[in-house]
Amino acid sequence: MNRQEKLLIFVLRLVGGVMLLAWLAVLLPERWMAEGHRLLQLGEFPASPLVDYLTRSASALYGILGGLLTVLATDVRRFAKIIRYLAAMNLVFGVAVTAIDLHAGMPWFWTWGEGPPIVAVALLMLWLLRSVEASSTATSSAGSQP
Repeated sequence: MNRQEKLLIFVLRLVGGVMLLAWLAVLLPERWMAEGHRLLQLGEFPASPLVDYLTRSASALYGILGGLLTVLATDVRRFAKIIRYLAAMNLVFGVAVTAIDLHAGMPWFWTWGEGPPIVAVALLMLWLLRSVEASSTATSSAGSQP
């Protein structure tokens, strides 16, 4: 296992572990959400069934993705195609989230603390994956020699 493969595993576990924490927000009391909203100076919290649904379902999806990343970290060579797909989709997602944050008027620290880091991690994953795929190809080619 080369250094890039170890770093990719670390990145997947770290990002996946942080994203798993989103499950906590699924159970967060609404008054805590409202207080966080106020502390971020986003105005009055829009308490409604739709806001409740969207915040909790988005948190659950982040948690699911975090779990998937930790599973993929168990065998990055075997799951390389899935990791590549997720990294590419996160690249698109990071750009989209940045545009959404700008359109929605989110605070600068939210906008630049969400989308750009998603893009950066996706690019890092793609870069690290190149080395993993190259070493996998070399290993499988060497194993097929007579």
